[in-house]
Amino acid sequence: MRNLILAALLASAATCAAPVAAQTTAAAVTPATAQLAALIKEHWAWYLANNPVQASILGVRSGDGKLGDPSLAAADRQAAEAEVFIKRLDAIDPAGLSEADRLNRLVLRRSLADQVEGNKFPQRAILFSNRDGWHTFFAVLPDLTPFFTKADYLSYIERLEVYPAYNAASIAVTRTALKGGQVQPCESMIGFEKSISGTITDTPEKSVFWAPFGKQPTTISDADWAALKARAAKAISGGVMPAYRELLDFYVKDYAPNCRRTVGTSALPQGGEYYDFLVRSFTTTNMTAEQVHALGLKEVARITAEMDAVVKQSGFNGDRAAYVQMLRTNPKYYAKTPQELMEKTALVNKTVDGWMPKLFGTLPRLPYTIREIPAATADGNTTAYYNEGSYLTGTPGVYFVNTTHLDQRPLYEIPVLSVHEAVPGHHQQISIAQEAPLPDFRRYATFFTAFVEGWGLYSERLGIEMGLYDTPEKNMGRLSYEAWRANRLVVDTGIHAKGWTRQQAVDYMLANTALSKTNIDAEVNRYITGPGQALAYKIGELTIRRLRTKAETELGTRFDLRKFHDAVLENGALPMDLLEAHIDSWIAAQKALPAAG
Repeated sequence: MRNLILAALLASAATCAAPVAAQTTAAAVTPATAQLAALIKEHWAWYLANNPVQASILGVRSGDGKLGDPSLAAADRQAAEAEVFIKRLDAIDPAGLSEADRLNRLVLRRSLADQVEGNKFPQRAILFSNRDGWHTFFAVLPDLTPFFTKADYLSYIERLEVYPAYNAASIAVTRTALKGGQVQPCESMIGFEKSISGTITDTPEKSVFWAPFGKQPTTISDADWAALKARAAKAISGGVMPAYRELLDFYVKDYAPNCRRTVGTSALPQGGEYYDFLVRSFTTTNMTAEQVHALGLKEVARITAEMDAVVKQSGFNGDRAAYVQMLRTNPKYYAKTPQELMEKTALVNKTVDGWMPKLFGTLPRLPYTIREIPAATADGNTTAYYNEGSYLTGTPGVYFVNTTHLDQRPLYEIPVLSVHEAVPGHHQQISIAQEAPLPDFRRYATFFTAFVEGWGLYSERLGIEMGLYDTPEKNMGRLSYEAWRANRLVVDTGIHAKGWTRQQAVDYMLANTALSKTNIDAEVNRYITGPGQALAYKIGELTIRRLRTKAETELGTRFDLRKFHDAVLENGALPMDLLEAHIDSWIAAQKALPAAG
């Protein structure tokens, strides 16, 4: 899973040190081509102006010292400006564009249209889920921004100084949400205050915000370094920490007591229409919630039948429920220490690295590493997630692993989890997109969840071809993860469109996956407070699998798995219909090639 708050607030962090510039295709310049190129350039400048942190990550200094505007007025302004961009895109004749530019136009239009439609709902004022919010985003700022020059440090300190105002504006939006009844459910927000209080320290030096001052760069003089540290300490102790205390006080005294007793989005004002939008947006299809629910039931039935077969083949004396219970409770399947879990994870990752040249013709330059999820946010968080890195900030992609509740983190799940979060999953896909010869908005600011998470889930099946699931336990772990994503289709729609309770969702997942109770509790809370997003995984994966089968069938002996994977990833994240059109074109091109002699 890609870190959701970063996806929402940054869209995508850069992983390329080359100068940022809107790119154009090599096709002949027509009036339509020139119009589109100018619009893309203007849109990119607009995007960076509204996302100053990402601008700094990309080396655009105009964003320095700024955090953006979280107000509803700013959201309205940006939506109105997005509508103008859409009208201008619609005025460009696609007949005068190259195939690549037609795709650029369609991708940009789809992203802008989602922004415009989403802003029409009152749920836009809900700024956090049970796992993250603006405060958790700000807490990872030291890992996101570059620290090479004095200007870099000044920009960071200025952001520390303006955070109290950003925090106050975000609280104001949340108060508006409270007044309109747009609040998160009580059941799923238990313990959320720890994500705020865990960041509060009594001295600046103990704070996560002090991390950039651990080592003095050679480019900064002793006098300047002392002045920067003094200014940062004042900003942290006099501004940032009071802001976190203000948020904690607001949440505990005002928000939590007014949480809602219902769990489904459909219980909120305009909630039904909003959920319909989320289903379309996250899946990039026209499927209804009822259709998604039915597909989920079908997939769960198929996968549980495969799980039953694994139990039979294992020689276990009992049924699937008993086998799963054994997996959940046998201590031999669980690490004794966080270090043991991380070491076993690292071994799997290096094994997978050795397979990558066999699966892809194109590999990213940016490396990745593994780290533990920070203690302040680990409890109640998901099992793992991925954060993209950046050459400009000197950071790799990071596969974060949850090392809390070790008795709930089975070792047999490491292979399936790792191929999803690192390679060939998120790190491969996101890094390839950011290094591709595409316009900047597609490399750094386009995120279609069905594609990104669908690829992650598809990558789990590649573990079969790598021989990673070489024991019944590991294969059950893989099938449990696939069942988990199929369960999401049932549970998410059940909660938000069919009136399910939280306990119904938990019971369904306990019966139909091998996930631990702790993981299921965390996941159901995630679906409740972040509706729709979890639907994207299975829809995207099934689409990619179907396209692979189609390519294998039509190309026969000409099918090359490495070339197919490269074709899927070469355009960055795409809606499912545009991905299918691209693969159809690729299949036709492969058919036209001379047969190998």
